[in-house]
Amino acid sequence: MEESSRIAGPGLRADARRNRGRILVAARAVFAEHGIDAPMATVARRAGVGVATLYRRFPTRDALARAAFAQQMETCARALTEALADPDPWRGFQRLVETACELQREEQGFSAAFVAAFPDSTVEHAQARERAERDLMTLVRRAQAAGALRADFHPSDLAVALLSHCGLVTALPRDSAASRRLVAYLLQSFRAEAAHGALPPPSALSLRGLPLAADSSQRQRPSRA
Repeated sequence: MEESSRIAGPGLRADARRNRGRILVAARAVFAEHGIDAPMATVARRAGVGVATLYRRFPTRDALARAAFAQQMETCARALTEALADPDPWRGFQRLVETACELQREEQGFSAAFVAAFPDSTVEHAQARERAERDLMTLVRRAQAAGALRADFHPSDLAVALLSHCGLVTALPRDSAASRRLVAYLLQSFRAEAAHGALPPPSALSLRGLPLAADSSQRQRPSRA
């Protein structure tokens, strides 16, 4: 038996592991360039494998997105856990927002994958999303109770902030200074001392259905007059 066919991990041959690695690298690149709805065949071509091989390893787009951005998902989940554990709720909230925006900046396909990878298609996925939403609301209430986060902050405000930042890093993918400055502006606007007068009603957006995508050109554009 050739070396490339020997077992090189739990249940995977060396060549299978290499194929899997190429597929995941290709998926991240394709999702960043074309959005999360890019054809699976495009990912297969970029990876240099057959479509059948791709589907054998990842039978659904959901499975591919979760695997391609597993590390980023873990980072996001850990950031939320650490934010809740921080005795200073504002500091925890700030670090959570900064981490999420850093992930958007470093992996432009991650934002859409984050939504697509938790489609509520199973009880497990629905419970994971609901748990994350509860934890986020707990953090928000703590920061508000501490007098740090403005009392009129609404969860949709975070969705709007992340959507705004996604638009920036899509338009200016190499301008990390602009990204960090926008995040700083947004965080300052969330501070309690920044609240001067009533805000308009909150958006209907939510983290559950946040319409983020790396390639905004793939989405419907407003008609021109």
